[in-house]
Amino acid sequence: MTSFNLLNGATTAYFIAFWLLVAYAGLRRETLGRMGIVFTWVGLIVHAMGIGLRWYESYQLPGDVGHAPFANFYESVVFFGWAIVLAFLLLDLKLRRRVIGVFALPLALACMGYAQLSGRDAIEPLMPALRSRWLTYHVISCFLAYGAFTMSFCVSVMYLLKERSRNLAPQTAWWHGFIGLFPGRDTLDDVNYRAVAIGFPIWTVGIVTGAAWANYAWGRYWSWDPKETWSLIVWFIYAAFLHARLSRGWSGRATAWLAIGGFVATLFCYLGVNLLLPGLHSYGS
Repeated sequence: MTSFNLLNGATTAYFIAFWLLVAYAGLRRETLGRMGIVFTWVGLIVHAMGIGLRWYESYQLPGDVGHAPFANFYESVVFFGWAIVLAFLLLDLKLRRRVIGVFALPLALACMGYAQLSGRDAIEPLMPALRSRWLTYHVISCFLAYGAFTMSFCVSVMYLLKERSRNLAPQTAWWHGFIGLFPGRDTLDDVNYRAVAIGFPIWTVGIVTGAAWANYAWGRYWSWDPKETWSLIVWFIYAAFLHARLSRGWSGRATAWLAIGGFVATLFCYLGVNLLLPGLHSYGS
């Protein structure tokens, strides 16, 4: 059994879980919802085992290869998928609204699908700049924040759909039945705020540890590298979200759109910068 096999198994479990939750949303059978959550938990555990085994495998290779499995684009995508599923399951423990998985699991599946199809799963030695414990602290902080921001995005989309459903014609009963599985708008709005309130300080830790790592690797804390710049942009967007919520009383539609904008910026910070913009983080491509 290899880490690649375990990660494939996790992807399969997420795929089954997603369709079970879709069936639950369509048929409103609680048994299907429970089965979907069980498969999601199985996938999360197998996923974690795959990440741990890959970490172990790196130390079994000859040469100076061993490292935490967060050092290249393949490994980061795998960890991103795990962080999304973890955030969803923690939210499910709180709300017991399995329909959120219909929005969250496709994002995790997109991460895992890309990773499994990329053909870039070989474990390679770290470049000298990456050989630091700050790498582990920095990456774990950033991706846990990514997971929280992803949940903020999902519940924001659900909030806007639920609000829009009030204006649909009465004959769209199937749509109203689906929307009826959503938490109330006040609950969705509150979860949106709490997800950002959790993710924002973790993201701040990620920026601080990234600066410490940059000083260790390149002798300076900040160089306005594209990744650093976009990380700061994301920080300002979510800081504006919290300021608008706490000081200006924004809520509902306004904060939902702001959270969606923050998630788009987050995706560009992760994908766009690594793949499109040259800089110190371009190794990720």
